[in-house]
Amino acid sequence: MYINRHIEPVLLRLLTQFKCVLISGPRQVGKSTLAKNLKEAVPRKYISLDNMDYRFDAKTNPKLFLETHTPPVCIDEIQYAPELFPYIKMIVDRNQRPGDYILIGSQIYGLMRGVSESLAGRAAILDLQGISQSEEYGLPNREFLPDLNAYRDRRPSRGVTARDVFTRIFNGSMPDVVSGNVADVAAYYSSYVRTYLERDVRDLNVANEQKFYRFITACAVRSGQILNVSNLARDADITLPSAQQWLNVLETLGLIFYLYPYSNNLSKRVVKKPKLYFYDTGLVCYLSRWNGVEAMMTGAASGALLETFVVSEIVKSYFNAGKRPYIYYYRDSDMKEIDLLVDAGQSLHPVEIKKASSVDRRIANTFKLIAKSGLNQGVGAVVCLNDGLSAIDRETLIIPVTAI
Repeated sequence: MYINRHIEPVLLRLLTQFKCVLISGPRQVGKSTLAKNLKEAVPRKYISLDNMDYRFDAKTNPKLFLETHTPPVCIDEIQYAPELFPYIKMIVDRNQRPGDYILIGSQIYGLMRGVSESLAGRAAILDLQGISQSEEYGLPNREFLPDLNAYRDRRPSRGVTARDVFTRIFNGSMPDVVSGNVADVAAYYSSYVRTYLERDVRDLNVANEQKFYRFITACAVRSGQILNVSNLARDADITLPSAQQWLNVLETLGLIFYLYPYSNNLSKRVVKKPKLYFYDTGLVCYLSRWNGVEAMMTGAASGALLETFVVSEIVKSYFNAGKRPYIYYYRDSDMKEIDLLVDAGQSLHPVEIKKASSVDRRIANTFKLIAKSGLNQGVGAVVCLNDGLSAIDRETLIIPVTAI
């Protein structure tokens, strides 16, 4: 079953404006499926460089390859033949025609280098991650920002319980799992790690795959926490430089991201380290060896897993609109903490993420740290397992996890 992706209308719009559109993201999140199901007026050829014959031709004679496969065309796994980039540049400069190329790739940093060197100003870039909650529930995409009118009637058509939320956290966001094509979640993620991650890790010149697996597991159990690279290196039994390098590898593969502290004079004593998050909670649960929803839901890590899920969904809401999220966190040496600060340009919107369905009204007082620092405080929110939209006061909404 194909699940419609929110990013599709964004992609179609960009194809009318840019000569190339690059879709990047980790393995198995649906990049190729999106391109194959794109509802375009003019048919587009699809070529994947996973095919070794195509890959050989693209690398050894990129000019002839592109003369053979003329636009409009989609070239998948483009990272395997960076030799194509300068020739694509020549073709789009000659044709001066929008929408000639859709390029798809998985290893983000290598792609960015090719785009910045050859296709600057000619290519739009879209980030795709796994199926968002709103895509699964058939809700329209909305870039997350606390707003009463935006969330007043926003909820799934069917009732969703707290256990349903944690089941989705456990299963993750990979299309094959969400669509029901794969029923054995543990077998899926085992195959994902062994088939895709190990291959990409090998391509990125990580010599010791066994130690890397131990490292990514140590990262997974820290998702939603402030990153301490020294402790991470110690627990994974690797050197500090290796830990820093391997974090770059995970970021390169599009598996993790960082939430940085907001430090625009909120306090001179703010924590300076970023928080580490995985995009896909199913991968976190697999690597952390949770053997079922009940054990995970009642375990000590359930709060961090819920936070990872909510932050990832918020990031996806911006990616799926073709935008970059400007979100941060706040924590000072007095342990005063705000899970998220959403920077809307003119104001900062504080957000807390809670596993409980009831909310301590004193949270609104913590949000006032923003206004006390002379910054413009926007409407805040507590995202929790509440059944419906409500509010603490005019400036603090209570938004159900299922509505984000």
